[in-house]
Amino acid sequence: MFVYAVLTMAVTGTVMAALKAQNENVIGGVMTIYLVTTSLIAVRPPTATLRRVELGAMLMAIALGATCVTFGIQALTSPNGTKGGIPYAVFFMFFTVTSLGVIGDVRKMRAGALKGAPRVIRHLWRMCYAFWITTASFFWGPRERVAKILPDVLVTPAVLSIPVVAVIVVMLYWLWRVRFKRNFRGILGINVPQQVKAHP
Repeated sequence: MFVYAVLTMAVTGTVMAALKAQNENVIGGVMTIYLVTTSLIAVRPPTATLRRVELGAMLMAIALGATCVTFGIQALTSPNGTKGGIPYAVFFMFFTVTSLGVIGDVRKMRAGALKGAPRVIRHLWRMCYAFWITTASFFWGPRERVAKILPDVLVTPAVLSIPVVAVIVVMLYWLWRVRFKRNFRGILGINVPQQVKAHP
């Protein structure tokens, strides 16, 4: 349900932004589609069709990264440091995330199907970052839009930042738990449960 909801929102948002010639906002929608799609593929059994979808998504991400760099440079050289109301730092941040995604795609295609922690990590960070984009788009979006839904007492920068920051905090916690917790406990000398082999 989460995947379908986010994809529906991202696709419709991208189309609406394109129709309004808000090319800068199209980037966020396309990136969300890319992240959610590849995140879902990561936990599905590999098939020839999914591999083709993954390749197409990677090519789309490469084009997206090039667009982010172009818009970032245009925003950086503008008088107010923005393009379409979006600061240049946001474009370069999206470029960084897109580049990490493409690097991961290439490594996965070369290594084949992922298993264990790498598979969960690929799914986790992509899904959480897509969730962060959707959360930030609402809570850090136009104040008048938020005020139509939330009570006035909640429409403050501090309160609106809580859900946006919470997504990143939860993502980092689970990435640590999946990737580093076992190694960290081993370094500290804390017993890590091991599988017990049956003896005849």
